[in-house]
Amino acid sequence: MSADSTPAAADGPVPEMRERAADCAARLRDADRVLLASHIDADGLTSAAVAASALERAEIPFETVFSKQLDESEVARIAATDYDTVLFTDFGSGQLDIIAAHEQRGDFTPVIADHHQPADAETEYHLNPLLFGVDGASELSGAGASYVLARALESDPGANRDLAALAVVGAVGDMQDSQGGLHGANAGIVADGVDAGVLEEATDLAIYGRQTRPLPKFLEYASDVRIPGISNDQNGAIEFLSDLDLDLKADGDWRRWVDLSMDERQTVVSALLRRAIASGVPAKRIEELVGTTYSLLSEEVGTELRDVSEFSTLLNATARYERADVGLAVCLGDRGEALERARKLLRNHRRNLSEGLQWVKSEGVTVEENVQWFDAETRIRETIVGIVAGMAVGASGIRGDVPILAFAEKSADEVKVSARGTHALVRKGLDLSAVMREASRAVGGDGGGHDVAAGATIPAGTREAFVAEADRLVGEQLG
Repeated sequence: MSADSTPAAADGPVPEMRERAADCAARLRDADRVLLASHIDADGLTSAAVAASALERAEIPFETVFSKQLDESEVARIAATDYDTVLFTDFGSGQLDIIAAHEQRGDFTPVIADHHQPADAETEYHLNPLLFGVDGASELSGAGASYVLARALESDPGANRDLAALAVVGAVGDMQDSQGGLHGANAGIVADGVDAGVLEEATDLAIYGRQTRPLPKFLEYASDVRIPGISNDQNGAIEFLSDLDLDLKADGDWRRWVDLSMDERQTVVSALLRRAIASGVPAKRIEELVGTTYSLLSEEVGTELRDVSEFSTLLNATARYERADVGLAVCLGDRGEALERARKLLRNHRRNLSEGLQWVKSEGVTVEENVQWFDAETRIRETIVGIVAGMAVGASGIRGDVPILAFAEKSADEVKVSARGTHALVRKGLDLSAVMREASRAVGGDGGGHDVAAGATIPAGTREAFVAEADRLVGEQLG
């Protein structure tokens, strides 16, 4: 399904979820006030921003809190507040058994807008695409679920459609565009954003940094599709550009991709394709150089916020460094102090990711029968070790045909585990959400997530037992 063929429905972009969304919205409208609790990644921040905007417009008093991981102690902390209604966004489904236990004790009434695999429990106000036959790992993100709820909070069929822009940032931040663009229920949200005039959808080079990176850096860092002599080769990228019959500098400085005309872009793309073919890059990989891109029309051209992919990276650089307040403020429109702080955090984030990936490449991974793993201990922050693991899959010396487990110290008593797979492995039966949940609980921890990416927290000293159990579970899934 593509956005071009998906009209913005009057009853929302995901009709399957309309009735449940209406029930959840009615519960929120009946509340005197609401505690909004959300996750800390780009999808979590945009989920919170969509929900916060919708609650404010509906004149429902609320307070926002963020959590790295929703576990038993965190839910107990939320239950200790004096809020009768708690809205969970981008988490809650995987901890439904814990939440339901508090609900039964009368601690609070939960409303959940999430897309992760649900635990084995039930609650009345549970808005999750997986309950309605929609894939939560690839077709609707947490921000998408929040958007469906936001649409239901207003009686005007066209209200809150401008929030589709943030929902798309969340979906891309959750890597739901990894198959060339957003599809399924996400396409309906894209259509809403286009119709509302806040979003532009285009076919372009699917390379990160179209808005902000000088052309040589833009091509040098384009490592998703490696082109020999250009990717990870500064001199090679400069030489490639210099050989083109184009004026690619302005006032002595390299222009950016966004500065080029359509004809100039076509010249660069054609030359890139010729180089890729001549270098023996497989045709399927070459096709991945071009994809669907999304721009936020209300943002300034040439900034990180104009491009959805760059916006999501900026958000990841805030909450993962204990500054969720900064990311939320940017989502809600602060283009002053919050944006400057976010940019500083982004520079630090990029440096940490680069150093983390380099460490994994140099140290290597341990390969078991069905999984591979590395333990970063304190060398990589536990809030970004999953991102590093995803970047490492398929890199030099690291296999791309088995899932990867990444460990990092969370505290003196706990270890964070992040797991990453591929969509090809998922098609063969891989479900990392189940693996993380079962393997972590086997050693006294807890976890969950998606089939292709999941996480857990386990007690210190249980790594070997956890790896053994995860290896066994993955082996059973993949036969």
